[in-house]
Amino acid sequence: MTTATVYARRRHTVMNHLGDGIAVVPTAPVARRNGDVHYRYRPDSDFFYLTGFAEPEAVAVLTPGRSGGEFLIFCRERDAHKETWNGRRAGLAGAMHNIGADDAFPIDDLEDILPGLLENRAKVYCNLGRYPEFDNQLLRWVTGIKSKVRTGITAPGELVDLGHILHELRLIKKADEIRAIRKAVAVSVAAHQQAMACCQPGMREYELEAELEYTFRRSGAHYPAYPSIVAGGANACILHYIENNARLGKGDLVLIDAGAEIDCYCADITRTFPVSGKYSARQKALYDIVLAAQAAAIAVIEPGAHFNNPHEAAVRVITEGLKSLKLLKGSVDGLIEKQAYQPFFMHRTSHWLGMDVHDVGDYRLADSWRVLEPGMVLTVEPGLYLVPGRRVPEKWHGIGIRIEDDVLVTRAGHEVLTAGAPKDSAAIEALMADGP
Repeated sequence: MTTATVYARRRHTVMNHLGDGIAVVPTAPVARRNGDVHYRYRPDSDFFYLTGFAEPEAVAVLTPGRSGGEFLIFCRERDAHKETWNGRRAGLAGAMHNIGADDAFPIDDLEDILPGLLENRAKVYCNLGRYPEFDNQLLRWVTGIKSKVRTGITAPGELVDLGHILHELRLIKKADEIRAIRKAVAVSVAAHQQAMACCQPGMREYELEAELEYTFRRSGAHYPAYPSIVAGGANACILHYIENNARLGKGDLVLIDAGAEIDCYCADITRTFPVSGKYSARQKALYDIVLAAQAAAIAVIEPGAHFNNPHEAAVRVITEGLKSLKLLKGSVDGLIEKQAYQPFFMHRTSHWLGMDVHDVGDYRLADSWRVLEPGMVLTVEPGLYLVPGRRVPEKWHGIGIRIEDDVLVTRAGHEVLTAGAPKDSAAIEALMADGP
């Protein structure tokens, strides 16, 4: 677990950028599933990054230079009756003790106290647009302060997106964050291995999903990092397929895109393997192209490289492979220029990974792709999707393949964090032959 000292250091770094401003960071609201049933609660990533506080109905306030303390928390009070029904609360004293807040106030007093904290601050930093209802509340408070101008009180002149500061910090993972990602990765690798080992023709996709998520849960993950994709046969050509209810056919491939979340950090792994335990010649021909594209993409990840370099490397190998199979015709450079590969490979090769599976951080700065730095974590996930009806010969119809790993940029180059999940076709076949 991340220590209170680490959270304090993060807050101090943010406050160094605020000047005479103030940061107001609400956590995520409880989400209703249906009727009076709610989803299992998960805090807002920015809020948790700064506080380590996992309860709902809370707002963190960073007030640089405030004599009574710079880190304030608004949260729920202790309530024996409500705790009997819905679980324990830290309360005000608990919040101060557990997360090192300088002061704590009841969340029900936010309306009375927060406007006073905004007075005479030049700017308010917040997550604009994320929680519109809270944004409207904030605007009402600022408007109310403006009505006091004749008393000598000044209102904030700007609402500034906190993401410009905070998301740059989150993009470069520190040692404690990398340890958390490694924990999520280890659990996710074990889950993919379990799914490969127990897969049999005739199973339903949701049976493999159950194996995955049983492994997640028994290893300490409260939930998957995102809805697990278990896509057999042509379902793999649907990029975000989550129905997971079809029967797995003997001659089909199954694509699993799944990762655990532990301590609010994610893993994101995709593997594609044969339901019957053996790739057919056509499946292997396509699989080897995707595997080679991924290897080429990973090879160019190093400090100083551009974020787009892995995608460019993957696109070239995939285009060459499609040409070799006569699925594309023409010069490789010309095909790439025309993006002729896109009907078969329509998504990007990478995204940032961290507290969110598609983590925060800009991909471009001004007009240039971002330069990779040590501490960044990104996925590498090329794919091929042979969708029927797209001028694809029938013998290729319905084959979907994606291979995804999580890669840490290091000072020396890179580290594939998810290397423990087999992806070489021979290694996968051997694991499946051994069974569970």
